[in-house]
Amino acid sequence: MSLRGYTIPRTPSGAASLVPPPPWHYVADFLVIDFHADPEAAASLLPEGLQPHADAGRCAAVYADWQSCSETGEELLDPVRGHYREFYIVVNAMLDGDEVTTCPFIWVDQDFALARGWIQGFPKKLGEVWMTRAYALECRAAPGIKAGSRFGGTCSARGRQISQARIALEGLSQTGSVATAPPIVNVRYFPRLAAGRHDDPQVHELVRSRSRDRSVSEIWEGSAELELFEAPGEEHTMLSPVSVERGYRFTFAYSVDDLETVKEL
Repeated sequence: MSLRGYTIPRTPSGAASLVPPPPWHYVADFLVIDFHADPEAAASLLPEGLQPHADAGRCAAVYADWQSCSETGEELLDPVRGHYREFYIVVNAMLDGDEVTTCPFIWVDQDFALARGWIQGFPKKLGEVWMTRAYALECRAAPGIKAGSRFGGTCSARGRQISQARIALEGLSQTGSVATAPPIVNVRYFPRLAAGRHDDPQVHELVRSRSRDRSVSEIWEGSAELELFEAPGEEHTMLSPVSVERGYRFTFAYSVDDLETVKEL
């Protein structure tokens, strides 16, 4: 009997696979903060094949509270298999004359989301992420999506604080986040363990994320604050804000069952 499963562990039924086969369907509430980092530091993190953006050092910090499922939708009735939160930073860049973003740092709080991210080229690490939530019922415990409402996000990893952000909504946004608008281009990298081949990865490729059935809510914007904190074994403070522009709050949904290889590295 052959073993089945999109990812390990593979079994005769395939039911134990950590990540189910695509398509994967996502929806999330987002807090996004557009900011600028040191241009040289931002450029130093660009993978081979990407060039610095004309607006040097343009970045965004993103907090997302996700619900996801596979095609069967069974995770919606077993939410621990579909809910997760993450914090990540993107750097703006250029690819063959086109604007793109790339993600050098990202933390997530569920193992299936970490593995699914590695498959897509996101360099995910485990962390704890928290965000202010909005509910259908507006009350003292839940800010409405309106002018004057305030939202916060935090991330920690291995007991150390990674980031903290706050957004005060002012009104509907005409543009949304500029720094997260371009498509994401990342690197899939899987090393070898064979002696003498540690510097010869099994997979090393530049990939462009592809999604479909995209939909987005109204986008609200306002003033924002962002702090990044030093922590052992972390280097995200290379992108500490030099200036913070605007913050955004919205809900976004899409589906994924494809990935484009741009270049073998």
